[in-house]
Amino acid sequence: MVRRLQGIPGFSIDRVAAAAGDDPDVLRLENLDTDLRPPQAAIEATRRAIELDEDNSYLPFNGRLDLRRAVARQILRRSGHDYDPETEIVITCGGTEGILDALLAMLDPGDEVVLTDPTYAGMIQRVRLAEGVPRLVSLLALPGGWRLDVDALEAATGPHTRALFLMSPSMPSGAVFQAEEWNAMARLCVRRNLWLLYNAAMEAILFDDLRLFHPASLPGLRERAIIVGSVSKEYRMIGWRVGWVVAPAPILADIARVHIYNVVSPTGIAQRGVTAALEAEPEIAASVSEWQRRRDAVLSQLDGWPVIPPQGGWSLLVDTAPLGVDAETASRMLLEKGKVAATPMKHWGGPKTDYLIRLVFSNETVARLSTLRERFESTFGPR
Repeated sequence: MVRRLQGIPGFSIDRVAAAAGDDPDVLRLENLDTDLRPPQAAIEATRRAIELDEDNSYLPFNGRLDLRRAVARQILRRSGHDYDPETEIVITCGGTEGILDALLAMLDPGDEVVLTDPTYAGMIQRVRLAEGVPRLVSLLALPGGWRLDVDALEAATGPHTRALFLMSPSMPSGAVFQAEEWNAMARLCVRRNLWLLYNAAMEAILFDDLRLFHPASLPGLRERAIIVGSVSKEYRMIGWRVGWVVAPAPILADIARVHIYNVVSPTGIAQRGVTAALEAEPEIAASVSEWQRRRDAVLSQLDGWPVIPPQGGWSLLVDTAPLGVDAETASRMLLEKGKVAATPMKHWGGPKTDYLIRLVFSNETVARLSTLRERFESTFGPR
């Protein structure tokens, strides 16, 4: 095995999905999917694009200019900043490609990147693929939800720190950073001259009337923020595999160069549909309302169980330590006894993730989620 792959595990999500098979009685909470339809305009535009010769092309390598302009308009609405679609935006094959492109463009071997614990394993392991060193800062599980330990964040940065790499709402926890947390991060980035690599894939999926707070709007972050977005979550367009990176022109030029030698370009057919989707901003609100109903159903069903409430996103975490088992055992028991497919979070952070399982509530109806308590009780006993 080559050195860069040492210590990088595989995902457990597909293993849980394979074990669940196609049993219709299994509650599918393992994979970050949703059954809510993509915007109708996106579907229609994608169908039309199949017949267009210009969309059956590699060009332009940085993405269609009309799509880059649509991304610029979205970022302006959310951050208050103008970005030049010609020099500060590149279209990628999903947000995850954009993340790796950005890391390869900003890191030298041994550079350190600060992330939260827990966080999306794809963020941690891409740091390692780019030969960076992840430094993890614990999220605090409080009664009202997750909070960032800003003092620990400060302590985790040192002379080799290159960037803070953050997501809000965060996967898998659903943690949403508040204004005071973003302000502390902004001050730290300015003082230490750090990049903020911001995974914005779910930034508008906010519950309980929380308002979107965009970090690029803070003093000093316009020139330090590298924003990675996509249509997979907010627009329910997982299969299109289109995302973007928005950043100041000098670093964006390097990111775009990595992108071109990585994948060349996303498919033109998909880009046409994404452009239509970005003009359908009001459709997000209805989807967020439905996902909140599903989150509330899970929280109601698991009232009294060791669940940390999410403030956004598509998933929440259950602490299995009070249940007397680790996450992998709990996942296996839930599938065998309760017919619940749930993913263990081992490797999605530090040692405490050995005792966390993720429940994805975005892909099941409220009616089916309302069977969760009996499934948990049949697995672990009454609570």
